[in-house]
Amino acid sequence: MSKIIASAAIRGAHKIVDRAEKKWQEAMDKWGAKEPVGFPNTAYYLPIIYGISGMKVEKLGDMETVLKKCQALLPPLVKAEHHLPYLGPALDAGMITFWAEECLEAIRYLENPDFYLRGEDVTEDNIWLGAADDVIMRKRGVEFVDGTAPGFAAILGAAPTPEIAKDIAEELQKKNLYVFMASQHNGVRFSEQLVKAGVQIGWGTRLVSFGPDTSATVFAMGFATRAAMSFGGIEAGDYRKILIYNKDRVFAFAMTMGDVTDEWYANGAGAINWGFPVIADTPIPQILPTGIATYEHVVSNIPHDEIVAKAIEVRGLKVTVTEVPIPVSFGPAFEGERVRGDDIYLEAGGGRTHMVEWVTTKNMDEVEDGRVEVIGPELADIQAGSRLPLAIAVEVAGREMQDDFEPILERQIHHLINYAQGVMHIGQRDIAWIRISKQAVEKGFKLEHIGVILHAKLHQDFGRIFDKIQVKLYTREEDVNKVLEKAREVYRTRDERIEGMTDETTETYYSCTLCQSFAPSHVCVISPERTGLCGSYNWMDCKAAFEINPTGPNQPVPKGEPIDEKLGQWKGVNEFVLKTSRGKIDHYNFYSIVNDPMTTCGCCEAIAAVLPMCNGVMTVNRDYTGETPCGMKFTTLAGTIGGGLSTPGFVGHGKYNITQRKFLAAEGGLLRMVWMPKILKEEIGERFKARATELGVPDLLDRIADETVGITEDAILPFLQEKQHPALKLDPILG
Repeated sequence: MSKIIASAAIRGAHKIVDRAEKKWQEAMDKWGAKEPVGFPNTAYYLPIIYGISGMKVEKLGDMETVLKKCQALLPPLVKAEHHLPYLGPALDAGMITFWAEECLEAIRYLENPDFYLRGEDVTEDNIWLGAADDVIMRKRGVEFVDGTAPGFAAILGAAPTPEIAKDIAEELQKKNLYVFMASQHNGVRFSEQLVKAGVQIGWGTRLVSFGPDTSATVFAMGFATRAAMSFGGIEAGDYRKILIYNKDRVFAFAMTMGDVTDEWYANGAGAINWGFPVIADTPIPQILPTGIATYEHVVSNIPHDEIVAKAIEVRGLKVTVTEVPIPVSFGPAFEGERVRGDDIYLEAGGGRTHMVEWVTTKNMDEVEDGRVEVIGPELADIQAGSRLPLAIAVEVAGREMQDDFEPILERQIHHLINYAQGVMHIGQRDIAWIRISKQAVEKGFKLEHIGVILHAKLHQDFGRIFDKIQVKLYTREEDVNKVLEKAREVYRTRDERIEGMTDETTETYYSCTLCQSFAPSHVCVISPERTGLCGSYNWMDCKAAFEINPTGPNQPVPKGEPIDEKLGQWKGVNEFVLKTSRGKIDHYNFYSIVNDPMTTCGCCEAIAAVLPMCNGVMTVNRDYTGETPCGMKFTTLAGTIGGGLSTPGFVGHGKYNITQRKFLAAEGGLLRMVWMPKILKEEIGERFKARATELGVPDLLDRIADETVGITEDAILPFLQEKQHPALKLDPILG
C-alpha cells in the first residue's frame, strides 16, 4: 500500500477516534451511561460494530468498550523512518474509523432526533435520510440478492457542477446501482447538486442522501454489513464471512469527488476491508496491485465522463440488460421466420453482397459500453428492395475476456439477430446473410438495432466473461472490405490452433445445435479433424463454449466404441445424435460422402457432391453463385439437402475442413477433389498445397478444374485426363 495513503488514512483515523471520544464524553456527562442509543427501528444495533465484532451497543456506556478497542487497534502515525508494511495498519485504521463514526452518528441521533428523516423520501426542508431502518433494509436489501441491484456507489464530496453530478448519477442509475451520498467538497455536496439540477432523490430513485458529513459514510457500510447478516445468514462477529460476502456478492465501490482529506482516506481504507475499491477524480496516489479487492484498490485522476465506466471495471461489476429496446417483437419464437421476395426491404450477404461478422477483443479504454455506430447508409437512406454490403464488428473488453472466447460470442450473432421479428439471418463469419422485412422497417427497425440487440443479449448471456461491448456496422463497400480482410486473417489464425490434434486420440467430441431452428433434425458433432460445417466452430471453440455455458448448444459428446473407424462412426456419437435429433437421425458417418454422410444445414460454408463420371467429388462455396458440374448452384444444393438431412452423395462442410486430414477420408480424401470454384482455390490455396504435398501430389491444386475449365462433367473430364488427376486411378467412388 502507498505510504502516502497509509499515512493519511492513519492520521484520519486518529482524528476521527479523538473526535468520537470527545463527543462520547460530552454525551456521558449530559445523559449518563444508561441512556439508550442506536439507529431507529433496527435490530442490528450499530451494525458495523455488531457485525464485525459481535459487540452490541445499546446504551451510551457500551461505547466505552468500543472506543477502547479503537485505541488498542489504532496504528501509530507513520513516520519518515517507519518501514513496516502499511497494508495491515491502514486497513485496521479504516475499520476503527467506521466504529468511531458509528458512535458519532448514534450520538447525533441522541442529540438531535429530527436531524435525519424517517422513511424513504426526502422533503423540501430536509434531504438527509440517515440510517436505513429494517423495513427499508428488507425491501431494498433483497435487490442485492436477486441481482435487481448489483451494488452501490458510495460518493463522497461533490462534482464540479450540478450538471456533471446529474450525468454521473443517471449513468449509475442506468446500471441499476444505488447511489449512497455523504460528505462535502468546498461546502458543496453531491446530493445537493442533484436537487439543484432538478433530479428527484430518495430511496425510490436509488439516489440516497445519507448525510451531510463524512461520518454518514457508515450508513452505506452498515447497509452492506446488514445485507450479509440478513440475506447471507452470517452470524454477528463472523467478520471474515461478512467481508468475503460483500466482496463476492455486493458490487460496491467508493467514489471520491474533490480534494481527498485525511478523513476520506480513512474511510476509503475502511471500504477496502469490504473489498470495495476507491475511484477518485483527483490525482491522489494509486494502489494498483490486487489483493483485498478484486482488482485495483485505489484508482485516481479519472475524468468525470469516464469515472462510472472505470469504477464498474475496477469493481468487476457485470452489467445486466434485462430488456431489448427495439421497436419489433423479440424472442426465440421468431428464430425460424423467413423473409422472402416482395417482403424484403434490405438484403446483405448471401452471395449478393459481402457480409462479415467479427468479434474482436479491445483494451478497456477503447470500448464504450453500449455504443452503437452505423458507418454508411442506414435503412432510412435506401429504398425498399435494396442490397448493401454489411460488416458487423463487435468490440468487447473485459478483465476475464480471452481470445478463445471471440468465436463463441461471434456465433451467437446468428440466433440473436434471428430473434427479432421480421429479420432473417443465415450463416456466419464472412458468409453471413441477412434479410430485413418491410414490416420491420415500418415499425421503426434500423440497422442500429442490430447493435442494440447484440449489446443487450450478449451482456445478458455472456456478461461474466466481458465487461463492455460496442458495435460498429459498416455499410460502405470500402469499409466492409477492410473489415473483411482483417477478419479473414483472424479466422485463419483461429482455425490453425487445432492443428496437431487427431480424432483417434480424442475421446470427447462436441455438439452444436444452434441451427436447429432452421434444420430441426440437424446435429453437428465436431471433432478435432472435422470442424463445424458452418466454419465458425472448431473443437477448441466448442470446448471453450461449453466451459462458458455448460447448458448451451455445445455439449460434450463421448465418442464411445468405434463402429466403423474408416467411415467415422462411433456408438456414443450415434446415441447422442439419436437423442438430440429427437429420433429423426440414428447415425451418420464423419468421413464419408457416399455412405450416410453427416447431416447438413443451410449455414454450411460449402457443399460437396459426387461427380460419378469423373470418379471424384466437387465442392462449391457459398460465395460462388454460378453453375457447377453437379447441375446445381450452391443455393439449390443448400435448399435441397440443407434441412438437416443425411443425403448420400452430398455433404455440407466448412472451407477449412477441406484441408483437414479426415476430409472424405472414406472415399480417398483430397485426392477425390476434381472441381472447385476459382475463388475457393485462391482462398484455401496455401493450406491446400501443404496438404497435397503430404499426400505426395504437390501440384494437385493445378490438376483440379474450376469454372474457367467448365461447369459440366463432360467439359471438365478431358482436363482431368490431360492433367492425370489421381482420382481417375482410384477405385470407383460409387462401386
